Amino acid sequence: MTKIETPKKHKIEDSSSLKGTLASVFLLGFFLIATWVGVYFLFLDRVNNL
Repeated sequence: MTKIETPKKHKIEDSSSLKGTLASVFLLGFFLIATWVGVYFLFLDRVNNL
């Protein structure tokens, strides 16, 4: 009888850090929120000056 080798399960280690990705997403989010708030206040300013 021959021994059949089963595929060995290798642990995949994810050594990459996602801190940079998280920081980028937060910066993009803050930029989008600041833009929307700025446009909203610009809208309010123009509505009040009619």
